[in-house]
Amino acid sequence: MVTYKNVVEATVDIIKEAETQLPDDVIDALKNARQNESSDVAISQIDAILKNIDIASNNNIPLCQDTGILIFYVEIGRELKLDIDLKGAIIEASRIATQEVPLRPNAVHPITRSNSSDNTGDGLPDIKYEFVEGDQLKITVAPKGAGSENMSALKMMNPTELKDVRKFILETVLNAGGRPCPPIIVGVGIGGSFDKAARLAKATLLREVTDMTDEEKSILKDINSLGIGPMGLGGDTTALAVHLATSYCHTASLPVAINIQCWANRHASVVLGGDK
Repeated sequence: MVTYKNVVEATVDIIKEAETQLPDDVIDALKNARQNESSDVAISQIDAILKNIDIASNNNIPLCQDTGILIFYVEIGRELKLDIDLKGAIIEASRIATQEVPLRPNAVHPITRSNSSDNTGDGLPDIKYEFVEGDQLKITVAPKGAGSENMSALKMMNPTELKDVRKFILETVLNAGGRPCPPIIVGVGIGGSFDKAARLAKATLLREVTDMTDEEKSILKDINSLGIGPMGLGGDTTALAVHLATSYCHTASLPVAINIQCWANRHASVVLGGDK
């Protein structure tokens, strides 16, 4: 049975996990990048990143001073009997985690810049809901920092410009340089609508790092040939992965969104209900 209390407790736990530990696939990708680096400066930067990861995990402290804004992906089983204030539980968990992890209070009003002090406010945390098969509730949190988010881009392209999508991706990464704290992960949403393309791009960041098609690997190779390197100091590894997602769109449009993630690709999940 899924209760308000266990949703709050479980959500606080995954926020703590996401903020203090990186998924194994991300760590493995960083270690592999180190082995394949030819630049001593780049190797030293990846070593510093890996040391940072160990310190955070061993001391149960955030991986980065920018603990981000909290983004949640919630999958609700159609057969699950859920009679609680799910949104309220996630908001309460965000407030508790702000104090307990702790998280930097990052949520401000866009105009007045007044701080909510607890990482909540109108529209935050950002919660995306989806109904799926089964009788379980899955909650995934993906904290997103501003350094990488600010380097993201969206362009409403003409359908005749399909051949220029790769160029747009490369230009976005090149213009970002070292500001998003590379090695980065590049999420790309193609199609849908203005907002759907951006949602597609961000959701790809939850994929396994090595889960790439031949096309994605080809774009990754082009990005790494830019030579930006870890922390923008040069090297062979500007990005760890490129992930594309597509959606049918209007015949007269071609939205393309690029969501950049820093090396700290933080996310964690919990499953409640069913046999769990």
